[in-house]
Amino acid sequence: MLFGRGREQAVIDRLLADVRLGRSGALVLRGEAGIGKSALLDYAAAAAGDGVRVLRGAGVEPEMELPFAGLHLLLRPALEGIGRLPAPQAEALRGALGLVPAPGKDLFLVGLAVLTLLADLAERCPLVCLVDDAHWLDHASAEALLFAARRLEAEGVALVFAARDDDRPFPAPGVAELRLAGLDAAAAAELLAERAADLSPRVRDRILEDALGNPLALLELPATLSPAQRRGELPVQAVGLGEVTASSRLRQTFGDRVAALPGGTGALLLVAAADDTGRLDVVLEAARRLGASLADIAPAETARLVRVTDGRLVFRHPLIRAAVYQNAPVTLRLATHRALAESLDGHADDADRRAWHLASAATGPDEDTAAALERCAEHARTRGGYAAVAAAYERAAQLTPARLDRGRRLVAAATAALDAGWWRRATELAEAAIPDLEDPPALARAAQVRAAVATAEGRPRAAHALLTDAAGMLTGRDDDTAAAMYAEATTAAWLAADFAAAAACARRAAALRPRPAGNAGRLVRAAPEPARPAAEEPPRSWAWLHDMLEGLRDHGRPLGLQQRARVAIWDLVFGDDDTAYERALTIEYECRAQGAVGVLPTALALTARSQIVRGLHRDASASAEEGLRVARDTGQRQVAAYLTGVLAYLAALEGDEDRCRALTERIGEVRDLAARELRLLTLNLLDVALGRYEAALRRDEEEYGDAAPDVRVVMALHRAGDVVEAAVRVGRSDIARTVSEWWSEWAAHTRQAWAQAVALRCRALLASGREAERYYAEAVRLHQRGDRPFERARTELLYGEWLRRAGRRADARRELRSALEIFERLGARPWADRARAELRATGERRVGSGRQAGGLDRLTPQELQVIRLAATGLSNRQIAARLFLSPRTVGYHLYKAFPKLGVASRRELAGLDLGRAP
Repeated sequence: MLFGRGREQAVIDRLLADVRLGRSGALVLRGEAGIGKSALLDYAAAAAGDGVRVLRGAGVEPEMELPFAGLHLLLRPALEGIGRLPAPQAEALRGALGLVPAPGKDLFLVGLAVLTLLADLAERCPLVCLVDDAHWLDHASAEALLFAARRLEAEGVALVFAARDDDRPFPAPGVAELRLAGLDAAAAAELLAERAADLSPRVRDRILEDALGNPLALLELPATLSPAQRRGELPVQAVGLGEVTASSRLRQTFGDRVAALPGGTGALLLVAAADDTGRLDVVLEAARRLGASLADIAPAETARLVRVTDGRLVFRHPLIRAAVYQNAPVTLRLATHRALAESLDGHADDADRRAWHLASAATGPDEDTAAALERCAEHARTRGGYAAVAAAYERAAQLTPARLDRGRRLVAAATAALDAGWWRRATELAEAAIPDLEDPPALARAAQVRAAVATAEGRPRAAHALLTDAAGMLTGRDDDTAAAMYAEATTAAWLAADFAAAAACARRAAALRPRPAGNAGRLVRAAPEPARPAAEEPPRSWAWLHDMLEGLRDHGRPLGLQQRARVAIWDLVFGDDDTAYERALTIEYECRAQGAVGVLPTALALTARSQIVRGLHRDASASAEEGLRVARDTGQRQVAAYLTGVLAYLAALEGDEDRCRALTERIGEVRDLAARELRLLTLNLLDVALGRYEAALRRDEEEYGDAAPDVRVVMALHRAGDVVEAAVRVGRSDIARTVSEWWSEWAAHTRQAWAQAVALRCRALLASGREAERYYAEAVRLHQRGDRPFERARTELLYGEWLRRAGRRADARRELRSALEIFERLGARPWADRARAELRATGERRVGSGRQAGGLDRLTPQELQVIRLAATGLSNRQIAARLFLSPRTVGYHLYKAFPKLGVASRRELAGLDLGRAP
């Protein structure tokens, strides 16, 4: 029976009721030690009832550096289900759990495998997963379980974590939380009366006052009193929970009880506390080396400190384990870890545990132990546990006697920390390595880590400096790597809008002699010659930058998905829409096929931007929504900002001002040049769409009024159409003419029909008479050769307006009808309203009030993705693998989508026009 937890029990009851109905949910119980989290997990297990399967696991403090240890503990009873997973997921999960040797996979593919496994188990009966002490989960297990928890929807799975507030943090963004406070006075008194009825009133009041409603304190503190104290015949010292945390006071209480046990029992408990397996054979083998035996367990069982279950020695509460370990003298702890390491010697499956015990027993530098930890790190890498790799390499470095080896291991730790997303720690480790490094390649690797963090944090200028210096160190030693680093440095300089630095970097790359082969060789051959600086005007510099970046693709060593995605971004920057779209779809497809969840958000950002320029706005919204969901799940803050920018741009185009401004505020949380430009581009489009031309020009001036001329040129290029139109409308022909000239020069370098058409449109806005008509007519002709339907419609709208003012109403109607049709198809409401008004002004009597919403318009972005894949004949399981969902969630989306489309089965989908095929 739980006392005073009616509200918390009701929350759990609702979660269990949903699970029985096939709905899913996740919850984190938070509170101090002893507050009743484990009791609520016990309640959930009992209340689940017949017909509901319960899996239980826990974080174990000594296992925090062993990747996927917590996940293995939870899933151990259900491992037979791995064989039914899609092959990439099964391989990733088996490798993560150490069931088979496997190369490292995308870390988040393990989370997807967990989601699919839990959904498969729930197909047979509802499933409840309970994870105690989640704050002690190893990083890899926590990431995988939280990834699954955030994507639960319609599987019939409940995932409940319990985590302490006063220990290692357990951040769980996107998962509901329930914070537990102490019991109220009435419930505390009832609990104490139930469990310690023999206390005198005065002693009972003292316990109630000092326990502060902590249930474990109410249960355990009376046990510290003698019979005379319980009767009130002897004074009771203040238990003092008001001055110290409950966990520390209870830990001391348990420590006192352990200290009263026989010496052999204390030694055996210390071994069990230091061990992370709980296996009785391991504990007894190590305990025998310290003079203890099986018989020494009995006093601890009698004192209700431990129990033996299924061949494992289990502490009754985590605070007991902490008390045993932390109250032991250092010498005994060192001896205990040595005994455990010796007992595990020769056991290949326990090599990692042995390495960590050796490290815990070390009192100074020890190369053998450091080497064992390095092997442990590399083993963790094959399982995708980058946090564990970083921890093992860092501890190995601390134990390394040789300076250069210590520096090398610190760099390896920094690289792994970067892979794990620990930016600050990666920087700290890389900086700590520098004094111990002499080898230029090692120094360069440290610089690359720091540069990657700087780029991720929106500091491209710092990244450029680090990469340039590192490339300089490698020049003459490894010119191939030096050239690639110069290319990265050039990109960083470009992002920092330091075009002089970008040109200087390119000249350094071109000066490498002899020029390297492969990717880097192609790259430096594209750079300007040292004697001929890059063009002074930024638009011209795009040509050589394009060639340099092109050198990174499809030549020499094959690039990984992440690298290809980063390079492919430049296709959009250079206006090469067809190439951008094809490469984006290819990278997205490969991410799905390989289960590369971590790269998928970047790929979807590319896809969504490509879809926007091609007029596939529904597709772009679906891609961006999915990418944003995965980016949040995987902690990719920068990519999430870019995807938010896609959604904000679509809202601006649709004239949804409230949504647009809310989304652009989120973009502003990331402070790099690309995010800043996305925000400005979006708000300018919104203002121009709503006729607020002064506001658009004023914002541009506020953002870049003090910037260097070259910076203003390049930034204006992204918004040239908006800036020129706004400037013409308010009579600022000087601004319009300057930006129009910049755009025309850039468009000539791109050789893209749509870009040249926009250049002609800008000229037409500044011209008059036949010259204006010639520009407009040529622009419309060029638009018909390329994509970017929105830009085409804008040109036709402006041309139609010009023709109407010239008194040529019949000609104007032709252009305005075409523009209106495109705007309505794209959902660009303010632009459609403007075209409709112009048509009426030409005398057109029947002007439609807008396109009627069809079935596709009523689908959510995720329903649209699911429906399209289902129409190709894929099963729910195949669709789930593509979209990183569970099969049950796919079925749920189909169930909701069918009525919206007016169909009753998958077979009918083939006859529908669903737009772009996946």
